[in-house]
Amino acid sequence: MFHEIDQFLDSFLTMEIPGYDFRVLHHGKEVYRRINGFSDIENRIPMNGSERYNIYSCSKVFTVCAALQLWEKGLYQLDDLLADYMPEFAEMTVNTPDGIRPAQNRITIRHLFTMTAGFTYDLYSENLKQAWADTDGRCPTRETMKYLAKDPLAFEPGTAWNYSLCHDVLAALVEVLSGMKFEEYVRQNIFEPLGMTQSTFLLPVEEYNTVCAQYTDAGQPTGRKRLELTAFSPTDRYCPYRLGTEYASGGAGCVSTVEDYLRFLEALRKKEGVIKPETIAVMTTPQLPSGMETWLPPNYAYGLGVRCAMDPVQNGVTDYGWGGAAGAFLAVDPVHDFTFYYAQHVRNSTVQTQRIQLAQLVRKALSGLNR
Repeated sequence: MFHEIDQFLDSFLTMEIPGYDFRVLHHGKEVYRRINGFSDIENRIPMNGSERYNIYSCSKVFTVCAALQLWEKGLYQLDDLLADYMPEFAEMTVNTPDGIRPAQNRITIRHLFTMTAGFTYDLYSENLKQAWADTDGRCPTRETMKYLAKDPLAFEPGTAWNYSLCHDVLAALVEVLSGMKFEEYVRQNIFEPLGMTQSTFLLPVEEYNTVCAQYTDAGQPTGRKRLELTAFSPTDRYCPYRLGTEYASGGAGCVSTVEDYLRFLEALRKKEGVIKPETIAVMTTPQLPSGMETWLPPNYAYGLGVRCAMDPVQNGVTDYGWGGAAGAFLAVDPVHDFTFYYAQHVRNSTVQTQRIQLAQLVRKALSGLNR
């Protein structure tokens, strides 16, 4: 029943992907796993299923769930003003065709969850460079937000959707609300309870060698290019989303494994151990106003930090999840009762636009399995 998935995955190896790992659980039991290729193609090291990866934007689901845990405790409301908790965001400016002017709308916490706050993904703005200089390269998560708040917004909060540093700000908000460093909060409240021993938001430089070889530019005219592991610097392209040695990027900074991430997805599927069932229902309900443009695949909407079904009755899409810049991709399907996680370690690959088909292929395979 999984032959079509075999062929689909193996086609990735012709797209400059050195190797991949894909695992599917149905009713909590593994029904499919395919590992192929190399974790380090230059040294011909085969994939073995235990690799650690920079999961980039798959980090966001951890961050969203951490923040929602605090919402469950009544520490804030979704439509509270961000400035009530982080005063530096009280007087924002906006870039317009006529120049920079004061923002008329104020940022709410819901705007952070839904990527509608007006931030960008400019990691090298003059203000963020200044954060590096002023903190001797540390850029502590909460402190760095005071520099980000000086950057003008791309649009009035609440008026558009833009993939951005919203969830990095959300991570800093977790620090404010919990009184703990973000990475420590996630470790104590998500990673440790679920037995996720290989996951961290602040990978020390001395542990870079525990991470699967990373590549970029797959499918481009220049071909695949290996990203070298280097000492931390403001131009370190190995993981550019880590702005400093103490910056826990809620949007892109986590390192994890297939095994660890599936522990997390299974907790979401079972609706226990991370956030409450009613909170998952809110997270996976479309949140954007009708007509607001995103680059989500057809038939998907945007919830609180995850793609979700726009209309499962009409289009058959029943999963929610997200993906990462190096190819990681996850799904939880509460209707068909499965979870899956796909891992590779190639940034900017042509696989990015195709991996959404995995959800449909898994539903098709499982329907055949149940006949």
